[in-house]
Amino acid sequence: MTVHKDGTPIYDIVMETSFKGLAEELKKLKLDGRKVCIVTDSNVASLYLDEVESIAAGCCKQTECFIFPAGEENKNLDTVRSLYEALINMQFDRHDWLLALGGGVVGDLCGFTAATYLRGISFIQVPTTLLSQVDSSIGGKTGVDFDAYKNMVGAFHMPKLVYTNIGTLKTLSDEQFSSGMGEVLKHGLIKDSSYYDWLIDHAEEIQNRDLNILEETVRISNQIKKDVVEKDPTEQGERALLNLGHTLGHAIEKLSDFQLVHGHCVGLGCIAAMAISVKRGMIEEGELSRLISVMKQFHMPVTVGGLLTDDIIETTKSDKKMDSGTIRFILLDQIGKACVDKTVTAEEMAEGLNYILTLA
Repeated sequence: MTVHKDGTPIYDIVMETSFKGLAEELKKLKLDGRKVCIVTDSNVASLYLDEVESIAAGCCKQTECFIFPAGEENKNLDTVRSLYEALINMQFDRHDWLLALGGGVVGDLCGFTAATYLRGISFIQVPTTLLSQVDSSIGGKTGVDFDAYKNMVGAFHMPKLVYTNIGTLKTLSDEQFSSGMGEVLKHGLIKDSSYYDWLIDHAEEIQNRDLNILEETVRISNQIKKDVVEKDPTEQGERALLNLGHTLGHAIEKLSDFQLVHGHCVGLGCIAAMAISVKRGMIEEGELSRLISVMKQFHMPVTVGGLLTDDIIETTKSDKKMDSGTIRFILLDQIGKACVDKTVTAEEMAEGLNYILTLA
């Protein structure tokens, strides 16, 4: 599918079950005479770097690699600085390219570097995790964490191609796979109740990583995000709906020192947001119970211990989604229809957090 901005085609999202089609897509970008630096992490490098570098080498003048230690704790300006230095030493100019091979951490960091190196160079997303394939690789949001504040430094910078190999989901850890389901369920909750129902009906096949079902999952999620991003590319309005579960989720993620993965934190934030929606009479309590049941089915945590309500609420005040001192909180009018609300109080957030915090 093709992503547009102001009616103009910007980049394609190509879905395959292997890397066999990558060469054809790279040749369309006319990389002859250009250098390409593949940015990846230590986990992904051992699995896919050799294959992707071999393919890229046949499509461009020269390939280079930059590998950094895997983990959210390395998505920071120190790693970006190291990448800048590597690009300078390799004499990359503004006509050369970056290629992000990996999950959301790799894509966010590589994209931010591409947005800022020499005032912006082109880059390609090759997402290898469920979370990155359904969400973070699409839409041009890039960024790194700053002093443990999630994505506090960033830029909007669209890729030139998103090449999704669904087959990489076969090698994903159970934790990372269930993390991706946090963003998948979010898409259904905010925009498409029939998709939400379909995910529940196909939970067993998804858990078994049936490639046909996973391809449909990624396709529908991509379509939902594409539609939202096209209407609001720089998050001035509707795109904020994609932040369901993120305000409290990011706070939980930070306070856990990133020991909890992003998608699980988003899922916990969705429970709290839905609990607030129930308290306000916007949706039925049965829907909250259903979400908790679904998350358990996908092996996602539905409670978190060791955190204090007041600490979480205080941390939300440093969230990048603040607007004139007010949090733009995402609630649900109904399943498949979300809304932005600036009136959610600390007391309401505390009530929502009661559903997910334990004393353990």
